[in-house]
Amino acid sequence: SLRRIKASGLKLQLCTNETQATRENFVRKLRGLGFDVSVSEVTAPAPAACRLLRERGLRPHLLVHDDLVPEFAEVDKTNPNCVVLGDAAENFTYANLNEAFRLLIGMEKPVLISLGKGRYYKETDGLKLDVGAYMKALEYACDVQAEVVGKPSKRFFESALAELGVPPEQAIMIGDDIVNDVGGAQQCGMRALQVRTGKYRPSDENHPEVKPDAYVNNLAEAVDIILQQL
Repeated sequence: SLRRIKASGLKLQLCTNETQATRENFVRKLRGLGFDVSVSEVTAPAPAACRLLRERGLRPHLLVHDDLVPEFAEVDKTNPNCVVLGDAAENFTYANLNEAFRLLIGMEKPVLISLGKGRYYKETDGLKLDVGAYMKALEYACDVQAEVVGKPSKRFFESALAELGVPPEQAIMIGDDIVNDVGGAQQCGMRALQVRTGKYRPSDENHPEVKPDAYVNNLAEAVDIILQQL
């Protein structure tokens, strides 16, 4: 499907909330599976967060997956004045969450930056809690509103569009998450298709707020529809 998109002359950007690996490792994994993808074709939350931190002079306390830490190598982390939260997986212990809580509650103006707000995601062994559940816990405990830099934030999709060099009305998002993929893209002015694979559940089709432009059974079917319109 990706080869067909590229061969057609259409531009392609992978928008991921992957926060358990650097973009380089993420791309290495995809290439190992046979996908012809480059780092420049991936929009991910961690690089966007690093840009935000530098722009605002913020020094993060990181509660992220160990494999993501290299993305923040060039960022000053001494004397933290904010907390950056990612999908920390096994690092989501009570002690680590409490440390983040204590830092935030001790700040005059607490700043919590979350690399996404997904509720759950799907692995080969089943569904798993995503970063959004832990983000909400810290928001509640510290009476703070998190700044989300991954999907579904408008800024994230605007970054992907800027990297593609196209306006939103000329872009289509294909994803399996009714809120983060479909809802986020539509709020940015894009059209969006939801695939009935991955984390899709039949109840998504009755979502009270988000209505995809169309449902497709899989990525290949989505590509068929798009290429037929050219």
